[in-house]
Amino acid sequence: MEISVLSKKLWCVRKQLILLLTPLVFLPLIFSLPEKEGKCLYVVLLMAMFWCTEALPLAVTAMLPVCLFPTMGILPSKTVCTQYFLDTNFLFLSGLIMASAIEEWGLHRRIALKVLKIVGVKPAWLILGMMITSSFLSMWLSNTATTAMMLPIANAILESLFGDLETLKQKCNTIEDPENEIINGQSTLKLHSLPSEKQILSIDGIDGEEQSEGRTAVEIRSEAEHQMKVWKGFLICIPYAASIGGTATLTGTAPNLIFIGQLKSYFPDCDLINFGSWFGFAFPLMVLFLFLGWLWIAFLYGGLTTRLCVRKQDQEGHAEARATAVIDEDYRKLGPINFAEGSIAFFFILFAVLLFTRDPKFVTGWSVFFNKGYLSDAVTGVIIVSILFFFPSQKPSLSWWFNPQASNTPYVPLLSWKKAQDSVPWNIILLLGGGFAMAKGCEESGLASWIGGHLQPLAQVPPAAAVMLITAFLACFTEFASNTATIIIFLPVIAELAIHVSVNPLYFMMPATVGCSYAFMLPVSTPPNSIAFASGHLMVKDMVKTGFVMNILGVLSISLAMNTWGVAMFNLNTYPEWAHPTNVSSAVTDMDIPSVPALNATL
Repeated sequence: MEISVLSKKLWCVRKQLILLLTPLVFLPLIFSLPEKEGKCLYVVLLMAMFWCTEALPLAVTAMLPVCLFPTMGILPSKTVCTQYFLDTNFLFLSGLIMASAIEEWGLHRRIALKVLKIVGVKPAWLILGMMITSSFLSMWLSNTATTAMMLPIANAILESLFGDLETLKQKCNTIEDPENEIINGQSTLKLHSLPSEKQILSIDGIDGEEQSEGRTAVEIRSEAEHQMKVWKGFLICIPYAASIGGTATLTGTAPNLIFIGQLKSYFPDCDLINFGSWFGFAFPLMVLFLFLGWLWIAFLYGGLTTRLCVRKQDQEGHAEARATAVIDEDYRKLGPINFAEGSIAFFFILFAVLLFTRDPKFVTGWSVFFNKGYLSDAVTGVIIVSILFFFPSQKPSLSWWFNPQASNTPYVPLLSWKKAQDSVPWNIILLLGGGFAMAKGCEESGLASWIGGHLQPLAQVPPAAAVMLITAFLACFTEFASNTATIIIFLPVIAELAIHVSVNPLYFMMPATVGCSYAFMLPVSTPPNSIAFASGHLMVKDMVKTGFVMNILGVLSISLAMNTWGVAMFNLNTYPEWAHPTNVSSAVTDMDIPSVPALNATL
């Protein structure tokens, strides 16, 4: 049998081979390390390999602790199983249910179109509007849902600005790149040809034809190339903004919830992080990074010059007017805000306000009216979303009771359980539970302390430099693996590293958590990247070129945030009492974090 044929057959059964060989390869660990630590490390590496290669579905791998921890004598079954539905999972579930209600009544679409009406249709400003809208929505909706909703809207606007994409490619009159041909040949999803969205977002008289009289072929080609760059900028800015926006709230993305869950497991006395305090730290970071990302993407694709001026393009007035008409017409079709949309908006705002004000730390929150330690963010979330299942979607009327001619159909609540059930990604909830179970196993078996002891040489690295190294490493690792799996694997190690080098654990754990969401370079890095790439109009080199600089900007932004307002908010320059193990003296050790020069604070 030829080698090429054999390699193809092996590739076809690669997942089965990984499932069979990985347990055998890691088996020596059980016998070469201390008993419990070795067994737990065996399970952790097994799960890490299955997560990174997706040899099993992520949710199935997440359930391995249920069968392996008890059978190997690491944790009893009742301890493992309770990790799969902690209060953190209920907070996540309440956020998902609220998001499904927003999607059910189209409130997210109204918000998106309103923002686009405000920013205008100049390419650079329209990119900014797309990024602002995508980031805001992804704070509450899933990053994937946000990207899937925004890309067709962007595509319809681009067609009104520049015409059909295939015509635009012909005007460029360039030799097709082989990689682009392959991508277009394999593409199964072409967003620019989605009939439903085009019907929704199109108006009469939009044909996309250019006025080419009196213009040379070189001028037409140059303009077409610029328009192609703008098109790519639109496709690439939306998934990036969705990934950035998800970091601003605890419910915005799964790694944030993994962080808060593992923090409570390792340091039960730490009460510094909740929905409000995380938002106070992460929202300014999101705004900073979003602005820097917009400058880079707009400079690269949107006609933004080094003097922050938008390049003037001839013959664009009519196209911009058509794009404005597309947005205005679609917003008009939504009609005035109805009772259901208004109700969802009210409960959404109430949901956010109650989460922010429960225990914001800098002022007294409303939780003081209840027994101390009894309330969490999960309680707030479940209370609000429970109301959605019985609050009417039509405005109640007293006259209905006295009018025998009125319809006697049952009232429809804002949200049905079927809709909520269909919208909730239960696999992610299992994935969260698997992460919490793994962290509990590492803690109880002593594996985390064992690993931390072997990381002692890293104590020589300055903490500020360690933050940048940790963030950069995880941002690169998550390019190839799920961000949720990445943070599950590395967060226990990072927590133990902080303890062994006498650094505030939050100083290492928070940037690691945020950095896991900064995966911009490859289509496989995140589902939003994959959706944008599936349009067939982006090449891998486009994402690598843009994403490499985005990763650098992200690492620098996190470092700035941690060493400025992060230090002030969470007192990160001291080793806290809650981080001391029970067998260690309670003396607080000062940690010198190099001060950030004043010049950096103006970024």
